[in-house]
Amino acid sequence: MSETALHALAQAAGILIDWEDAASKPQRVGPDTLRAVLSALQLPADSEAQCRQSLRDLQLAQAEPKLFTATPGSEVAAARRAGGHYRLIHEDGDSCEGRFDAQGALRAPEKTGYWTLEEDHGTCTLAVAPSRCFGVADLTGEPAPRSWGVALQVYSARGSDDAGIGDAQAALRWAQRVAANGGDALALSPVHAARPLHGYYSPYSPSDRRFLDPLHAAPALVLGQAQARHGLQLAGVGELAQALAQAPLVDWRASSSVRWQWLQTLYGRRDTFGAGLLEDLQQFARQGDAALQAYCAFAAADFGDGNPDLHLFAQWLAARSWQAAQTQARQDGMRIGLIADLAVGFDPQGAEAAAWPQAVLQGLELGAPPDAFNADGQVWGITGYSPTGLVQTGFAPFIALLRAVMRDRGGVRIDHILGLLRLWTVPRGARQGEGAYLRYPLQDLLRLLALESWRHRAIVIGEDLGVVPPGIREELSRQGVMGMDVLMFTRDRDGHFLPPSQWRNDAVAMTTTHDLPTLLGWRDSVDTGWRQRMGLLKAGQYDTDVAARQADVAALVKAVQATGLDLPDTPAAWRAFTAASPAPLALLPAEDAMQLEEQPNLPGTVEGHPNWRRRLPDIAQDDALDARLATFHRARHRPLDQDV
Repeated sequence: MSETALHALAQAAGILIDWEDAASKPQRVGPDTLRAVLSALQLPADSEAQCRQSLRDLQLAQAEPKLFTATPGSEVAAARRAGGHYRLIHEDGDSCEGRFDAQGALRAPEKTGYWTLEEDHGTCTLAVAPSRCFGVADLTGEPAPRSWGVALQVYSARGSDDAGIGDAQAALRWAQRVAANGGDALALSPVHAARPLHGYYSPYSPSDRRFLDPLHAAPALVLGQAQARHGLQLAGVGELAQALAQAPLVDWRASSSVRWQWLQTLYGRRDTFGAGLLEDLQQFARQGDAALQAYCAFAAADFGDGNPDLHLFAQWLAARSWQAAQTQARQDGMRIGLIADLAVGFDPQGAEAAAWPQAVLQGLELGAPPDAFNADGQVWGITGYSPTGLVQTGFAPFIALLRAVMRDRGGVRIDHILGLLRLWTVPRGARQGEGAYLRYPLQDLLRLLALESWRHRAIVIGEDLGVVPPGIREELSRQGVMGMDVLMFTRDRDGHFLPPSQWRNDAVAMTTTHDLPTLLGWRDSVDTGWRQRMGLLKAGQYDTDVAARQADVAALVKAVQATGLDLPDTPAAWRAFTAASPAPLALLPAEDAMQLEEQPNLPGTVEGHPNWRRRLPDIAQDDALDARLATFHRARHRPLDQDV
């Protein structure tokens, strides 16, 4: 059949037929892949007749959106009857009336928020958003803020009675240490609700991003130390919990079993908590909406315990744990406090997928096309929402998600923020490279993000690393989404490291990320050594890669020396070099704060490297930590006209 009808349908569905790869080479999606992706989008395309019918069905589905977005005073192309009457009712009860213009458009009110648009054919929602997200300057009142904090893998932090998995109390210990040294933020790894553990664990493959993982709940923060410890002993797992807490790696299967036995025992003892806590638990249950009830029912079946009330109790304990941690962090002087991490997708068999079947990408998995680091591309085993599904549901899944992750947080980091523009999707069962980019309604998503950001007074960080389409960083910046400047990537076009004064002032400065080597690991090629031992390198590649790394290290040393920075050791200089960026916020990963060699995750590996399992040393036993944090703080607060 002719490709004309197939391409017309693919373009209408948001599939990018033509795109550029990591080497800037033009690529075109083949017809077989287009048909497979379209089929997964419920748009049959095996013949010209099917393509035409699917196009008509798609156009009908897209004809009357349930939600429009706008900025104050902007024109809204609602495609309504010219001259027709409308009425707008704000969520707080305010209202206004008017008539659509000759093109069927209207002018958005100046007041931000969610408006109900009433007109002849029914109702829909108009979301009027601020022109940009809430920012660090808005929070601090400083025109050029110099805030800083630490980025923490929650499971890695050690605390008392943690049973081998870091929790909200362990995170709070870090927050208090950072606050004591002048820091404003603690950026967390994802703490989304997970499915039962059956093997490999990743915080970026959750069951439901709207809810919390009870494994990170801190009973002592909510119930008090005595009640929490008594419950642990009654569960009969006290000695095992202590042994697991001392281990250098998380044993997810054993520790999660202990944690759930502990939670079940506490649930059985809830009548002993006292009137205040019991009333709070009951109020949490009463205020819980249908989404919470549905999640608890799903989790009860998924975990096989058949007890939705247990999971409601666990959600209460987790929610109150993180709420307490955020409250205490702010009281201790942090102006931002906890920053949530929003994973890009979710388990296709999990609770979030079950909650929105009409909006989920059925039969498609998210990933990345082939690039210099992964010649075959990647498939992550997770899914997301379809652009058409979001439009048809009035963006309800996205709005609910933003509200959930911003609750009791000072900010949110959005993993793979480029997914608001496009996502690489692969039909389930196909090879990694047999996929296509799916285009998303970027402006609508960014406006909703800005609106919820201001409502929650939460700053927004977008992970904008990887293959970045032209213009997207500039657009994100205009809308107040901070990007990420990572030391080893912040270079000019010739590969030279940029001095701190030339880093972006609209991005978060970081020495590294969870997917990259630590400063010490990068300097010593620890990651390359792992890949060599795991057989991931070609013959002779190890020596080549190490030589290239040594050249990079020498270049960075030279760049740091050019700034006149004089610190006693190289890692300290590199941390200060990063801190001197004009970024409104700098985040120092805990691994670099403690000068560790090993990174949390080695991308492209599942077995062989302990991904998402490494535990940090106890901060109480790191006598030099305060000195490192204090040095980072001083580097952040040097005058901006100096490089360091």
